[in-house]
Amino acid sequence: MKSILVVHYSQSGQLSGIVDAMTRPLSEAGIRVHVETLQPQQAFPFPWPFFRFLDVFPESVRLDPRPNLPLSPAADADFDLVILAWQVWYLSPSQPVTAFLQGADGKRLLAGKPVVSVVACRNMWMTAYDKLVDLVRDAGGRLTDHVAFTDNAHPLATFITTPRWMFTGRRDRFLGLPAAGVTADETAAAARFGHALAAALARDEQDSGAPMLTGLRAVRVNPRLVISERAGQRAFRVWSGFVRLFGKPGQWRRVPALALFAVYLVALIITVVPLSLVLQRTFAPLLRRRLDALRLRYEQPSGSGAARMTEHDRTP
Repeated sequence: MKSILVVHYSQSGQLSGIVDAMTRPLSEAGIRVHVETLQPQQAFPFPWPFFRFLDVFPESVRLDPRPNLPLSPAADADFDLVILAWQVWYLSPSQPVTAFLQGADGKRLLAGKPVVSVVACRNMWMTAYDKLVDLVRDAGGRLTDHVAFTDNAHPLATFITTPRWMFTGRRDRFLGLPAAGVTADETAAAARFGHALAAALARDEQDSGAPMLTGLRAVRVNPRLVISERAGQRAFRVWSGFVRLFGKPGQWRRVPALALFAVYLVALIITVVPLSLVLQRTFAPLLRRRLDALRLRYEQPSGSGAARMTEHDRTP
């Protein structure tokens, strides 16, 4: 009997719903599925209080997370495949996932194993994915596939709907704007990846090193967002270093520095991000080669093609 380890951390429950839809076909196929929900030693709240949300910024960017509680798999537990489901915090993997990948338990469980990455986020996951690839490699895992679930609303709309969800817990339609997050239909359609993985495991394809989820529209990349992300990442490195000069997480003397960062972040969202998108659209012909290269890079390894959608899409 094949066995799969699913490691995930979800605050709002959105990612948990995707994991459930994706793993149900695996269990139905007779595959043993162990779901490990990461638990930080100090729980992160949801909805977020405003300054608690800001306070995780520096350590998230610097990949310096709070530790997790011990995992439940036994020391000698062995799995054929690891599914790693994660969130994006400040253009980086969330702290619980980073802590898992950096910790001894994560390195033991991932050593030599094929890993399928599954992210659910607003829409900007590319620079966080770069960091995740490095963390998985350093932990000894082999990343074979990547699946991205994103909010399909206009990026400018999500700058309103996503913070509202984070700070109030409400994700319903608001002032004519769409509901926040991944839609219910997209969540249910995650089952196609479970069907494809079950078929691949039956053929022992997990050890081939080749992606198992091609042709299933695993990722859809907006390369213009990559340029915005990289600019934001450079600024985040500077600001995270500045905030850390004022103390450790939870210390009140960091509050003024975090308040300054919040003002900067709002100004960035209101002015620089829209301007950047307009300029990229205006000069798209000149940027086409670069944008195409970015799209090709971040579509790997599983791709955006849909040739196998009919074969594995069995949602109601």
